[in-house]
Amino acid sequence: MLTPVPLRPVLVESIGPLLPRVRALLEDARMPVVSEVTTAVDVAVIDVTSPEGVERRRELTRQWPRLGVLAIASGDVALESTVLEVVAPQSLETELLPRLGRLRARLVSQQDAVARQRDLKVLLELTARYAEATNIEELLHDVTRKLAADFDIDRATLVVIDAERQQGSVIAASDDAGLKDLRIELSRYPEIREAVRTGKPVIVEDAPSHPLLEDVKESVRARDIRNIAVFPLSVGGRVLAVLLVRRSSERGAFNPREVDFLTTVAHATAVAFRNIRQLDRERGRRELEKTARLAAEERIEELGRYASYFAHLSDGVAILDSRACVLSLNPAGEKQLDLEPGAAVGRHVNALTNPVDDALLLDVLYSVSKGQTRTDVDLHARTGLGRRLILSISAAPLTGDTDQGVAILTMRDVTRQRQMADELKRTKEYLERLIDSSVDAIIAADTRGNVTLFNKAAERVTGWRADEVIGKVHVTQLYPEGIANEVMQRLRSGEHGGPGRLATSRYELVSSTGEHIPVNMTASIIFDGTREMGTVGLFTDLRDRLNLERKLTDVEARLLESEKNAVIVALAGTTAHELNQPLTSVMGYAELLKRKLKGDDPSARAVDIIFREAERMAEIVRKIGKITRYETMSYVGNSQIVDLDKASSREE
Repeated sequence: MLTPVPLRPVLVESIGPLLPRVRALLEDARMPVVSEVTTAVDVAVIDVTSPEGVERRRELTRQWPRLGVLAIASGDVALESTVLEVVAPQSLETELLPRLGRLRARLVSQQDAVARQRDLKVLLELTARYAEATNIEELLHDVTRKLAADFDIDRATLVVIDAERQQGSVIAASDDAGLKDLRIELSRYPEIREAVRTGKPVIVEDAPSHPLLEDVKESVRARDIRNIAVFPLSVGGRVLAVLLVRRSSERGAFNPREVDFLTTVAHATAVAFRNIRQLDRERGRRELEKTARLAAEERIEELGRYASYFAHLSDGVAILDSRACVLSLNPAGEKQLDLEPGAAVGRHVNALTNPVDDALLLDVLYSVSKGQTRTDVDLHARTGLGRRLILSISAAPLTGDTDQGVAILTMRDVTRQRQMADELKRTKEYLERLIDSSVDAIIAADTRGNVTLFNKAAERVTGWRADEVIGKVHVTQLYPEGIANEVMQRLRSGEHGGPGRLATSRYELVSSTGEHIPVNMTASIIFDGTREMGTVGLFTDLRDRLNLERKLTDVEARLLESEKNAVIVALAGTTAHELNQPLTSVMGYAELLKRKLKGDDPSARAVDIIFREAERMAEIVRKIGKITRYETMSYVGNSQIVDLDKASSREE
């Protein structure tokens, strides 16, 4: 449940016998009753039916002119016009409280009119000051001081905003005329950041408990800050600064009239602030140009004794003023830029060089104006005759006194050198592309064995990435143990392809996974004159070739086996055919003899043996005729004979 806000107290004096009735009515209405005037009291109830009451009313209105008076008076008592409300004693119960309400409403209306009149007066005074002010620091301090005094503000501050750096700079404060250029971090002022972000006033009541100030509430509470208002000073949608005002817990919140007035003051101050700053910059620029010009001319006179020295330099030398206009240019510079003698004086250096990048030379000269020295900056220029050239420029302050804005600029024509450098760069890039497009691995190392070149093919062959190897891996790690030293010995021996060269040889490389990769290798030592600079090797991956060779060997073996089988089969067929005819005759004649001879004939047994052996030979011939492959078996000693059973079998 919310606690009701107490009403303002009512002063009750010189009431006499009416006091109990008046007090009871006020207490029933929850209006506090006091017997002494304070700043919280806005109205007084006085009984003027007696001379003492009349005198007390006069005294109060004299001491507290803004105090409203409700007089209890009979109808026959004459009252001055200063009395705001009157109620008869017999009408207290019905009219006291309504008349108090009307009295307070009239007071509020009068106070608001007075306040608006005061606001208008303050605004007119500030506008007049803005119109005639020339000292911005004094003006802004007067603005903050007057606002604090007229609006019951504890502190009014003007803060210039640097949004990019998240910083502010206090340029004026109502309580300190000497305060200026005090840097503050905007991270500690969320109310300022919010006003800059939205471009609208930010009003914070009860600051210690406000969610916007959650991160800084302890600091706010410690400084007894209760009410905060921030008003952006904007021109053209850009917040240049903010007006920050604060009130302690003893002072009231900012009412709508005050917010409207302070917003108007902020807009007027923003315009004045911008105008005065522009005026100051213009005055400063003109004064600086005048001073710099005079100083530059004096400097040229002082440098007169160096004129002959500059005249004999092969590099162009120009003396520039603070606007980058030429005060002096030596003959070499005039020749470089295709200018007639004296034609450069007074002209802007960009108009003489016609650079491809207009900002480059100005950036160099800006650095010089800050006391820096710039050297070896390539400027792509074009002379007045249309000739294109590349100038290597260097610039420095003429003396340590950079406030005078005088610089010395040297120009060297490096067109040929840069063209040669570009050619070399293109050649280098072409060679790198050529090396990377090679199907053979190419690996180079310096004299200490550190890998300096590792092309794409080397990555494919070994599995290493170039960035893992170059400058990080020793060449010995790419070979099996001891092979790198052997290769270097053969390179230096001159017996394997000539001095510093190694003819095609079979070796192995070690991949990133430890696999040994067979390669054909050719290598050579790189010389600079007679001094060794490093080594380079070309490696052809033999894994695919060796696999192919193994496949060819297998095919040849199978072909040879097929040829053997074909010979055996053909020979077996021929043998079976040739033997089968005489064997058939032998068996036929043996059969005839068996039929003619009787069983007790001594020759019958011999004929029978001849017949059986002939049948046996016939079986052997049949097996020979069925031979389909070459199968052998061991025989006497180490000899091998055809295994007829296996060779004639149809089973695989």
